[in-house]
Amino acid sequence: MDRSRIPQFYKMTVPERVRTVRDRGLLGPEDYQSLQSGRHTLSIQLADKMIENVIGVMGLPVGLGLNFLINNKDYVVPLVVEEPSIVAALGSAAKLVRQAGGFEVESQEPRLIGQVQIVDVPDPSGARSALLQRKAEILNLANSMHPKMIARGGGAKDIEVFIHPSQGPGGDMVVLHLLVDTCDAMGANLVNTMCEGVASLVENIAQGRVFLRILSNLTDRALVRARVRIPTALLTGKGFDGQQVRDGIIVANDFARVDPYRAATHNKGIMNGIDAVCLATGNDWRAIEAGAHAYAARGGRYTSLTKWAAADNGDLVGELEVPIKVGIVGGPLQTNPTVALNLRMLGVESARELAEVMGAVGLAQTFSAVRALVTEGIQQGHMTLHARSVATAAGVPPDLFDTVVERLIASGEIKIWKAEEVMASVREQSAPGKRVSEGETLEGEALGAGHGKIILLGEHSVVYGRRAIAAPVPLAIQARIEDTREGIDLIIPRWGVEQRLDFKAKRPPSFIRSLERLLQQLGLEGRSMRIEIFPNVPRAMGLGGSAALAVAVIRAMNLHFSLDLDDERINELAFESEKVAHGTPSGLDNTLATFGQFTLFRSGEQPLREVITVDKPLPIVIGMSGVESLTARTVARVRAAWQKNPDLYERIFDEIDTLVGHGLTALGTADYDTLGEMMNVCHGLLNGLQVSSWELEELIQIARANGAVGAKLTGGGGGGSIIALCPEDSGRVARAIRAAGYHALEVNIGAS
Repeated sequence: MDRSRIPQFYKMTVPERVRTVRDRGLLGPEDYQSLQSGRHTLSIQLADKMIENVIGVMGLPVGLGLNFLINNKDYVVPLVVEEPSIVAALGSAAKLVRQAGGFEVESQEPRLIGQVQIVDVPDPSGARSALLQRKAEILNLANSMHPKMIARGGGAKDIEVFIHPSQGPGGDMVVLHLLVDTCDAMGANLVNTMCEGVASLVENIAQGRVFLRILSNLTDRALVRARVRIPTALLTGKGFDGQQVRDGIIVANDFARVDPYRAATHNKGIMNGIDAVCLATGNDWRAIEAGAHAYAARGGRYTSLTKWAAADNGDLVGELEVPIKVGIVGGPLQTNPTVALNLRMLGVESARELAEVMGAVGLAQTFSAVRALVTEGIQQGHMTLHARSVATAAGVPPDLFDTVVERLIASGEIKIWKAEEVMASVREQSAPGKRVSEGETLEGEALGAGHGKIILLGEHSVVYGRRAIAAPVPLAIQARIEDTREGIDLIIPRWGVEQRLDFKAKRPPSFIRSLERLLQQLGLEGRSMRIEIFPNVPRAMGLGGSAALAVAVIRAMNLHFSLDLDDERINELAFESEKVAHGTPSGLDNTLATFGQFTLFRSGEQPLREVITVDKPLPIVIGMSGVESLTARTVARVRAAWQKNPDLYERIFDEIDTLVGHGLTALGTADYDTLGEMMNVCHGLLNGLQVSSWELEELIQIARANGAVGAKLTGGGGGGSIIALCPEDSGRVARAIRAAGYHALEVNIGAS
């Protein structure tokens, strides 16, 4: 498996991403725990030791650049940057370049330049000759100040001497360059010390007066050259021919080569990527910026740092040459724990290798930016990212965020006032107790919809004919159908699904098999259509997502094809779909998805579907682990254990049913303490069934420690979600869950 390729990474929650990175071997146990707990961030105490007059610490997002293949090696590149388009653009560019064979990067053996300025020199030419003749003496003195650097193979390696005209009264100045190999350190302080140390000797040899003694940030003895070759076939897309895109990139780069006004913005695009890696790895991004822009102006006119051209066979060839002198050891890097973690995740073995990674990132960033400019344009390409920023500025809460972003984009008005308007509309549709059904609208268009759900008591035992208490939650999945010319296309933008359904595939996924059965039952298997789904129920989080999706699609088809299905028939069809998805479902999820009522449910020979009424709603917090819960897997695990030891498991199922009975009584009297106790005991039994996980256990402990009277997993387990009964302060529990890096949603169950 390629370490840097993680499909749909941007769609994951933060805890999911952290776990995925750990599973790919990019994080060790300590780093994983640090990220989970937030201990990796810079503390105010450490910040106070880094600079003067500290009053706080400012945070910036740490993201990952995926898909990078550089010199045939996989890299996951940490990026510290506040601009969302940079991370997205890098991932897209790296993925495309990977298909073309990846980036080729080479670099010089890096040298940092220290400058010693000598003024009032009576004979500049003679001074230059004398300094060069005594080079060994000067180098020995410089190296005597850092013997450990010499032991590591570094140190002062050479000198250069230049004569420059001066406007001052002392005549021409002489400048000595000390070329220093600083190994894996950035080396600024080391070189400054050497310059100071040789000043007296240099002054004596040149018979002048030493003035400035300091390093140069124009590190043109540490050049990095990155190269990429992309076939035009890979450039085709979004309505543009590959040759058009190739030629557009070349013309745009020619503009930057001849016009300093364009070159400034062009090179800024390169540095967008390089700076983000600099910050993530604790390097001096200001020095890198200064050196890059000085190098761009080395010919007396500021120009582009890149070259793009067409190869003989028509491929697009891009090259970047830029000075990059960085380090991977030293005080500042060791002080900040996030920097140390990022360097371990990046996995570079030398400062030179880090510089080469930065070169590839810079070339990827400018390729992505220029490609966008010459095709759909920067604004169109960044529409989703802009909508997310606007939704954040409008104060959209996490549970409504993706829905508001989708509708904001659909409206074409990506403005804060529009986000607030959409948020109010979504809140109204998602109000606690509101039952979704046919006729819900998205920008005026009728949609089919299905409820998500939680199980208060009775998971797994309900599959074996016992009772369960379940309730809908103010989360729904919505769907719409459009006629097309051929085939059946399934589009789920939020989940990154966009595919033509192939019912003849050898092993189609369960959701495709579910749709096939559904279409056959409705007599629609020969129709061409586009099924677009808008999920507000998180996928595989134990909240009834698959049943809600089935009900939403059935209702959308009912609307579009005028099938005249009533709720009972919709429920039957959704149950058939659940059988494909989960093997032996109880029928609970599809019932809640269809009817959206607080329900006492039992399947089997004596089915029960009884609406529960309560005097006041239950304040519940749903905590989502971010670990996808595959209900079919946990149901199968419990079934295998039951078949092996039926007497034991039948007693456990009876115990859970008894808890349901006590819970029902507690609901009738609003006895939250007893209901919470039943939830706690029920979770203990579910844990005994081995359907919990460490993430769920952590969520439950957080909830109980912050005031929940009861907390348990909900749904199939194995990941997914927990529910916590919080009669005193649901906000406190939700905040604690979010602080631990998980998602939380406050709901009122049984509200009318």
